[in-house]
Amino acid sequence: MITLGYAAQNAESPLRPWSFQRRDLRPDDVAIEILYCGVCHSDLHTARNDWGGTLYPSVPGHEIVGRVTAVGAQVSGFKPGDMVAVGTLVDSCRSCPACASGEEQFCVQGAVGTYGGRDRATGETTYGGYSAAIVVRESFVLPLPEGLDPAVAGPILCAGITVWSPLRRWEAGPGTKLGVIGIGGLGHMAIKLGAALGAEVTAITTSAAKAEEAARLGAARTLVSKDPEALKAAAGSLDLIIDTVPVKHDLSPYLPLLGRDGTLVIVGMIGPTEPFHTGLLLRGRRRISGSAVGGIAETRELLAFCAEKGVAPDVEMIEMQGIEAAFARMEKGDVKYRFVIDMGSLKREAA
Repeated sequence: MITLGYAAQNAESPLRPWSFQRRDLRPDDVAIEILYCGVCHSDLHTARNDWGGTLYPSVPGHEIVGRVTAVGAQVSGFKPGDMVAVGTLVDSCRSCPACASGEEQFCVQGAVGTYGGRDRATGETTYGGYSAAIVVRESFVLPLPEGLDPAVAGPILCAGITVWSPLRRWEAGPGTKLGVIGIGGLGHMAIKLGAALGAEVTAITTSAAKAEEAARLGAARTLVSKDPEALKAAAGSLDLIIDTVPVKHDLSPYLPLLGRDGTLVIVGMIGPTEPFHTGLLLRGRRRISGSAVGGIAETRELLAFCAEKGVAPDVEMIEMQGIEAAFARMEKGDVKYRFVIDMGSLKREAA
């Protein structure tokens, strides 16, 4: 079927309307009318080829919420009319040790991204959620639980799962002293989810002015990273730190905040770090780890948790035609805390 979307044709061009072909339904496929799509920093980086290797034309978007319009002959879990969600992945080998353990994001053969990936059957480029419709393998479609507002649920599928996965991996809960570096798209969800899990959350930020906002999100306290005395007083006080900062930065001020066997998990930055002294790790048997999104089962668990606990991202709704302005604001950090595109605006354009 022919689908209208917004695409970048090269690294310098703004996103503009582009019609393209979605595949016909395979037996295990689900066709989805996209109602809302969150806007991720990865969308901007990919469109601008900041990480290299972007396949153009590029249709970003991997925080998708929509309604099922048709299903393949072998699909048993969904029917037309169902509200569903699609996150950062649309396929994997499903047979390697990572896939067998429900961690498709670490597929040995390479998971297929919702956009900018290669279809496992045809090798064609995958196109994302900045479009009117999408066709996805049933195994990678998630039911949207009742109680979750479809208009705000999209960012749970990337920002949410990116912080949820390490929170679960390191068993954050009652008794856990959790630090969250950065209060942005990822950070605000880490604070909300950490608090909902029962952890005692410390928001770590460059500005004391953000203390009130951090408390609103669920933080028990705020630690200003530019205050050496405050950092010194907090030394050894945290069990787990989720580092959401998306740019190169120095880990040295944060590692001493960890107690014995504490872990700092990088989820925001892709690239080299500033040099740091390994003594910061040796003293206290501290660890630095990384984490990338989450598997399908884990994302399903997160959606259910958010519905049960009433946890939702803070979003600002935009129209598809305003995506370049939204990208510009994202680069300035001018969003609290995630843009979501009302895809009805795209349909109105098509009409």
